[in-house]
Amino acid sequence: MRELLKDRNLRLLLVGQTLSMFGDTAMLLVLAMWAKQLTGSNSAAGTVLAAVIVPTLLAPLGGIVIDRLPRRPLMIAVDVATAAVVLTLLLVHDEGDLWLLYVVGFLYGASLVLFQSARAALLTTMLPEQLLGPANGSLGTVREALRLVGPLTGAALFAGFGGHAVAVLDAATFLVSALALALMRVAEPKPEPHEHHVLHEATAGARHLFTHPVLRALVVATVICMLAIGFGESVFFAVVDQGLGRPVSFIGVLAAVQGAGAVLGGIAVTVLISRVGELRLVPVGLALIGVGCLLPVSDLLPVVAAGSFLLGAGLPIVVVAIVTALQRRTPGPVQGRVFTAFEFLTGGPQLVSILVGAALVAVVDYRWLLLFMAVGNLLGALYAAVRLREPVPGLRVGPGTAEVEPTHPQPLA
Repeated sequence: MRELLKDRNLRLLLVGQTLSMFGDTAMLLVLAMWAKQLTGSNSAAGTVLAAVIVPTLLAPLGGIVIDRLPRRPLMIAVDVATAAVVLTLLLVHDEGDLWLLYVVGFLYGASLVLFQSARAALLTTMLPEQLLGPANGSLGTVREALRLVGPLTGAALFAGFGGHAVAVLDAATFLVSALALALMRVAEPKPEPHEHHVLHEATAGARHLFTHPVLRALVVATVICMLAIGFGESVFFAVVDQGLGRPVSFIGVLAAVQGAGAVLGGIAVTVLISRVGELRLVPVGLALIGVGCLLPVSDLLPVVAAGSFLLGAGLPIVVVAIVTALQRRTPGPVQGRVFTAFEFLTGGPQLVSILVGAALVAVVDYRWLLLFMAVGNLLGALYAAVRLREPVPGLRVGPGTAEVEPTHPQPLA
């Protein structure tokens, strides 16, 4: 960490992202709480969050934008535009304005897809390959640590002053992030000229993922997880309401407990990723998520809290490991398209899962849905443990270079 903080650009990025991610953790929860308050429906809360995932279906087009433009100026523009979008929530007053929550959720999700993919690609320009894992781990730790305060702050502001106060706070954090990016000095390579049809360029990321055996297996493992985990956007409101008998604002407490687990997971992945490699950490994180989804079947608050803690611990491990694996195995000129293609391939199943979960939570006992989530993530962990393997020694892996494949690809299992 000390070596990372010597880099002025990374310090600025961390400052800006700390505030911006604080706003995210507060606002995204409040969008769901706001929908629940306006309609009294757990399904409405889940479908508003589904709107945040919908832009992943268009992510490959965003990848073209990321790879055709300098990434830092693009990120500044996205921050400023998103601040303006969030401020339109000041127009929400009653159930008739519910549609605006969906519009903002969709545009918010689009900004996350563009910004996070561009950020991951920018890091490969800013840092040497050996620091990518620790840098991703540091950003992940900060993001998850904010779950300790972001959701509680958002829930408290929502309960005391309404969603408008949270919208103003979130918009301000985007502007601070834009300022931090503007102060950075990064020499980005000139984007390569586009020589193919837009469809060919849009599918370049997916082609890279499916022709690379390690990344292909990573996609499959993530899809298995996403088909199950999306249920949680609606199910945990039912856990709070039906299982624990608490008001909707109590979801902020569980989110904070999840944040405590995420801090531990983020610290662990930052330390371990350079020692054991990112691929070995994927099944560990998925297994923690699976157990974390199983425990809230209980009506006992300590058991539910333990589940939230384990779920939180698993998430940053999986996310940091995946981001680092993609960075290390993707040529620089197509990183934007590869990250957005990954978002598309895994976000689609997550969206389906969120929508199905939102529909089922109204007619099926939420405990059965939790069991499905647990089984799905544990199956994903098993698949990852069997299929994900470190590259064959001697192959070249690094940012800006493609991994050299043997003439006859080695089996993964």
